[in-house]
Amino acid sequence: MVADTTSLPLFLLSVFAISTTGAMMPGPVTAVTVALGSRRRTAGALIALGHALIEVPVILLLYFGLASFMDLDSVKIAIGIVGGVVLLWMALQLFRNAAAAASAQTRQAHSSVLAGLALTAANPYFFIWWATVGAALIVSARDFGGPGVAAMGVTHWLCDFGWLLVLSWVVFKSKRLWTEKVNRVVFGACAAILGGFGVWFVVSSIRLAVSA
Repeated sequence: MVADTTSLPLFLLSVFAISTTGAMMPGPVTAVTVALGSRRRTAGALIALGHALIEVPVILLLYFGLASFMDLDSVKIAIGIVGGVVLLWMALQLFRNAAAAASAQTRQAHSSVLAGLALTAANPYFFIWWATVGAALIVSARDFGGPGVAAMGVTHWLCDFGWLLVLSWVVFKSKRLWTEKVNRVVFGACAAILGGFGVWFVVSSIRLAVSA
């Protein structure tokens, strides 16, 4: 048991604590939120929306008892390799277009939503988290019935939404202090982070395949 189930409010407070800790962990989504947040203050909220487009179906699958499928080595390997390649491709694009991206004032919302969706789908550790910690939360939430599971999902997503929105807002508000050189460094760092995670995902998946 990973959360307090003596009452729904206490359970949701546990979900909030667990989810916020996970949301604030540095990773690919954080890197892209910083990059896109320099152009749009609400980028974090839109990235969280794209994240939810993957997360909601995953929660439903787990609710109906498919956690064991997500925990299969073959599934982990496939997600890791494909996801790693996607992250490497995104890192390359971000690095190539660092100068143009840093100076652009685009207002297109769909790019942030798609980024959230792609980064979530490409992250094998997202699925591992839900197959372990997330699945335990869902099991606990079932004690409160369907509404409890829904409340758990909404609480978890609001943690992601709040953190990513605050992060992109802070980056946007501080961008006036950024010189062109700082822009290049920030976007280069974000590209390096994505690339690093991409390599890590691929290497980890190959090691798992070899040891399986």
